[in-house]
Amino acid sequence: MAQFYHWWDSGCSLIYSALRGHSIRKVDLADFDRLCPQISILRKMRLSNGYGLLRLAMDGIPAREDPHLSIKDLVLDGVPVRMYQPRRPFGGKRRGILYFHGGIGQFGSVAAYDRLCRRIAKDSDSIVISVEYRLAPENPYPTQFLDCLKATVHFLKNVEDYGVDPASVIISGDSIGGTLASAVCQGLVNRPDLPKVRAQVLIYPFLQAVDFNLPSYQKNRHMPLFSQRLVVEFGLQYLQKDLALTEGALKGFHVPKEKKRKYGRWLWPEKSAEEFEGEDDALTWPKGTVDEIFETTFSPLLAEDSVIRQLPEAYILTCTSDVFMDDGHLYKKRLEDNGRKVTWYQLDDGFHGVLYFVDHWLFSFSGSQICLDSIVGFLRSL
Repeated sequence: MAQFYHWWDSGCSLIYSALRGHSIRKVDLADFDRLCPQISILRKMRLSNGYGLLRLAMDGIPAREDPHLSIKDLVLDGVPVRMYQPRRPFGGKRRGILYFHGGIGQFGSVAAYDRLCRRIAKDSDSIVISVEYRLAPENPYPTQFLDCLKATVHFLKNVEDYGVDPASVIISGDSIGGTLASAVCQGLVNRPDLPKVRAQVLIYPFLQAVDFNLPSYQKNRHMPLFSQRLVVEFGLQYLQKDLALTEGALKGFHVPKEKKRKYGRWLWPEKSAEEFEGEDDALTWPKGTVDEIFETTFSPLLAEDSVIRQLPEAYILTCTSDVFMDDGHLYKKRLEDNGRKVTWYQLDDGFHGVLYFVDHWLFSFSGSQICLDSIVGFLRSL
């Protein structure tokens, strides 16, 4: 574990020190060329375009053919997907799971999550559709959400063609994939023409960008895998905003007083609206600086009650060593306050990204299998 933390933290530190030192401050693919000669060489060999090196590392070594699964690459309304279908006979239509991978909207792929999706399909005896949504910065936000929504709508319209029971469709994802899964479920609320989604599975999801100082952010602010600062920098990078805004966001300058009043009941229920009246807005950023953070496609926690109360049953997994833990707790409360059923699993000593290491060729963590077993148990209970 210590060796992995050192490897990850060293890589992230190199990348972000380079980005912060860039004179323009706005993220550009060329920033990564400044890291080291190796990346520049790989770029010339077309193995890396800055982001490409890390993406290649996440993809890892391709898995061998699995005799227990039929695996096909398909396209759903222009969006590439990979379908995993158990080969063993099944009496009737199977459960269908749409999976949106993690990677902060800039990394990750169907290939990177191939190991995990194979295991989910086999262990839960389900058909899994892994969605290859386009990545930022080449494809600006909200392209990622739109791709996931488009693939989901197409799948729901033609669900039986894929051998899936229309009443047994689950939408799932980890990290930003959990953001996308919750946002897609919200986006389907006013679609009576489509089959109802049976459940949403949200694995250590990022759900709000209003408060980067919730208790779990403070407790895990220096976590090597995903620190408080890295979350803000990755978020700004995802939205293609100036990285110089990082310090202000960490101090809450991105949230004007009226937004605090509006969202305070969901984020800080112990505070009354009057408590925000005395706050000085002098340091708050001008309107339009980062308005995207209040959109529900970026911060699903901020959806109105009228939307939340129509969402499907949820499974939420959180980890104690994760800045996003409180995001999951707050969304759980919002769902339950609106009468939605929630199954919650907290992995003690679990860290952000632990599920990615299921059957990993190099790193092995007991928490990865524990997470998978909990998720599969929920899926089989539906």
